[in-house]
Amino acid sequence: MDTTELLKRVRRIEIKTKGLSQQIFAGEYHSAFKGKGMAFSEVREYQYGDDIRNIDWNVTARFNHPYVKIYEEERELTVMLLIDVSGSREFASQERLKKNLITELAAVLSFSAISNNDKTGAILFSDKVEKFIPPKKGRQHILRIIRELINFEPENRGTNIHEALEYLINAIKKRSTAFLISDMLDSNYEDALKICSRKHDLIALRIFDQREAELPNIGLIRMKDAETGKQKWIDSSDKKIRSIYNENWQRRNKETDEILNKHGIDYACLATHLDYVKPLMQLFKKRA
Repeated sequence: MDTTELLKRVRRIEIKTKGLSQQIFAGEYHSAFKGKGMAFSEVREYQYGDDIRNIDWNVTARFNHPYVKIYEEERELTVMLLIDVSGSREFASQERLKKNLITELAAVLSFSAISNNDKTGAILFSDKVEKFIPPKKGRQHILRIIRELINFEPENRGTNIHEALEYLINAIKKRSTAFLISDMLDSNYEDALKICSRKHDLIALRIFDQREAELPNIGLIRMKDAETGKQKWIDSSDKKIRSIYNENWQRRNKETDEILNKHGIDYACLATHLDYVKPLMQLFKKRA
């Protein structure tokens, strides 16, 4: 993609997602994702309704009048985006590719973060970590992340969620809010998920296309695995084949749900053919 077209696409995404983050998500984001804790701010005279547990007894004794300690939320967060750039992100049965939805979600979360003065970083992964963008603040930094997502060409096409989670654990020492944005078409990542969710506030955004769940009745079709390159002819007019296809999807879906629920990880399922605002808002409100 040439530079002019890239900048146009970045600008279009910025206009759409920045508007959403300011008008809809910023307040919900602030409520849903808490700061590091409470930090001491000042001492003032006791007022009716103050918590007596916050009385500063040393100052109270000195002035012979009750004083309380005031605390404020340490608001600043580090937000990390773990973004799946494997071959399956190129899939689409509707107008929007998975990778386009992933890019919009990353942009919305990033603009919501900077609206709350939080730092944002990204880990782009396939079956290895392809790129690490250290967390920073500011619009230009967010635009860099968006440019990368639009134009990035990974070296590999597979998926290794375990590798991405392990990298996050080692690269970001302090607790962060981490969004795993992926279609979750992988296995053997539960151990890393368990460890990562203890160190970081981990949230999963699962991306899918409706044709991954249901095979249309359109006769003989050639299907290709975007990650392995393997191809296979399938007779989609066969009801039994369509049923098996759907059952495999349901089973994989259930297994993923069970893993996420087992480790207390909040998540949302986002379809390429549907608006993502409602499920994302529901996720934020649930956490708030």
